[in-house]
Amino acid sequence: MGKLDGKVALITGAASGIGRATALLFAKEGAKVAIADWAPEGGRETVKMLKEAGGEAIFIEADVSQAADAARMVKTTVDTYGRIDILYNNAGTMGTPTRTAKVTEEDWDLVLGTNLKGVFFGSKYAIPVMLNQGGGVIINTASITGFIGSPYRAAYGASKGGVVALTKAVALEYAHKNIRVNCICPGMIRTPMTEYEGMPVQGDFIPQRRVGQPEDVARAALYLASDDSAYVTASSLVIDGGWTAQMAIPPSVMFGLTGPKDADKAGKRPS
Repeated sequence: MGKLDGKVALITGAASGIGRATALLFAKEGAKVAIADWAPEGGRETVKMLKEAGGEAIFIEADVSQAADAARMVKTTVDTYGRIDILYNNAGTMGTPTRTAKVTEEDWDLVLGTNLKGVFFGSKYAIPVMLNQGGGVIINTASITGFIGSPYRAAYGASKGGVVALTKAVALEYAHKNIRVNCICPGMIRTPMTEYEGMPVQGDFIPQRRVGQPEDVARAALYLASDDSAYVTASSLVIDGGWTAQMAIPPSVMFGLTGPKDADKAGKRPS
């Protein structure tokens, strides 16, 4: 018996990285999984991997920052599987590293739209489904930057701090309706988004002396999705190998940058 037998999970941003690792683990634990992402090639590859492993899954191409897309991904999941027991709002992007005064409106809107508005839209449209079926679980991907400053990442930090606050508000609103809402706050995790050109992903400054893997976050998501966390809501679960418990790490180490000039010239990370 898997921990998620008979459950239906909708996971956004599951074309790669944390989302893909979580989808694979959820399916292994018995869940039917709906994959939502704006990258169709990666999303369909995730579905293929799940099915080859014996799981059941569908892919929904969607931009979570758009209300119509978010509503459609929820409807498609319900039309296919009849319910949504677990919503994992995981889709995210980091934007371009630069000084705050040089952040473009386009980049700000992209990051806040995907990372924060996407969490809002996903929750907005999934909550009525969960209310009708008698409960459910919502998990949001925040970040340790929701608690600590992240120079050259104003939009990203603002979006993740917003996710932490939004998680608490929604959790309190629906706790009496059997809907649990929590967020995961990863530190440095080795994913396509962190392994862009020019950024060394290193673990020397992390107390556990290693960079986290997507599976580290996936296991935390499984805990929050399952009955193992039945009395857990409105929490922010930090998965960072002890990083935020120590003194601040210089931006040059965090981002592979030598200073603001490098930040101004650095390229955008993949989403």
